[in-house]
Amino acid sequence: MDMRKLVGRNFARLRKQKRFTQEKFAEASGFTQQYISDLERGRRNPTVVTLFELASTLGVSHVDLVLPDDEARTERSKPAKRK
Repeated sequence: MDMRKLVGRNFARLRKQKRFTQEKFAEASGFTQQYISDLERGRRNPTVVTLFELASTLGVSHVDLVLPDDEARTERSKPAKRK
């Protein structure tokens, strides 16, 4: 499971549930819109401090950003590929 992608999916879902656009979230949090976009696409590897700050702005627990979603559960149940 790629944790960067998982965090990005969870973050995007929660951001939309809270009715934030990327731009409005950037204004509220102090992160740039580019950072938010990269995060949602799994291109950023946020620190635990960043996870806490993102979650605080969303009004959720930092744990919500790392909880496995349906896609992660499906990935986990697939047999591992041999190299």
